[in-house]
Amino acid sequence: MTRKILTGLSSAAYEHPFDRKALASLQKMPGVSLLLKKINEYGIDRLLRLQSLGSEIRISSRNFPQLHEKFVETCQILDVAPLPELYLFRGTGHIQTYIVGVEKPLVGINLDAMEWLGADELIYVLGHEIARIKSQHMVYHQMAIVMPSLKNLLNSTTLGVGGLVASGMELALYNWRMMARFTADRAAMLACQDIDVATTTLMKLAGLPDEYLTTAVIEDFLVQAREFASNNFESIDKVTKILSYTEPGLSWVVMRAGELLKWVDSGEYENVIQQKNLKTPEEAEEAEEKEEEEEGKTLEEKEGWNFLTSW
Repeated sequence: MTRKILTGLSSAAYEHPFDRKALASLQKMPGVSLLLKKINEYGIDRLLRLQSLGSEIRISSRNFPQLHEKFVETCQILDVAPLPELYLFRGTGHIQTYIVGVEKPLVGINLDAMEWLGADELIYVLGHEIARIKSQHMVYHQMAIVMPSLKNLLNSTTLGVGGLVASGMELALYNWRMMARFTADRAAMLACQDIDVATTTLMKLAGLPDEYLTTAVIEDFLVQAREFASNNFESIDKVTKILSYTEPGLSWVVMRAGELLKWVDSGEYENVIQQKNLKTPEEAEEAEEKEEEEEGKTLEEKEGWNFLTSW
């Protein structure tokens, strides 16, 4: 299929409101700026890059032309330049991708993803990572990656950061990282430009092999995703949410598919593809504030997604 190149695309055009709200809550928490400073002092950005450079295979048009071609196409569609480096790492038994590097981003994809995903599905998973660059949130994304390793070290310092982590900063970071997946899924959808491709990719991310993706299985998955998206999450206990969102092994693909389907069904996806009625970041924020004032409640209170506002 011929995909549309979204020249001049801004992340504000597709950013999920839960992502925007969760990041705002995170940025307001005391100690975040101090943590960012310490991460910079420890040279974490350079260390993460060195880890990939020293242990993974760099992808080029010469050694893995098909994979490289899809990566280039993904970056072109989402209007990301210069082209980040792409690396291939060993199989883990499930599809896995990542991105690191604030100043010089680097994308990693494992052997399972390269072998199990079709060409269009590769664009979806690569678009999901490239979205971090578009949103210019790499510094926070990278903070979430290294937080488990830094937690013990920070708790032993006399700077008070350990206490701040225990009081909610770490949970706020995990909350934002989960909400940011919704935005990344939207960018991935804009990259592949096919809801069927997005659906099968998410199902494969859940661990379902290609041979099981029959029409009946896909249709039932879509029904499940729409049912999940219609739930009122106010009734779910806060502690249950915390335990769920901080469990790294959970893919939450049904929830993510439900949110993506709502976005497509609303017509907003088509508006972005056709580049109609797009808002700047400032206009998006003003529109949301106006909506909240009119309705007399915040987005979190309506949907119950951001469960860390009282922390």
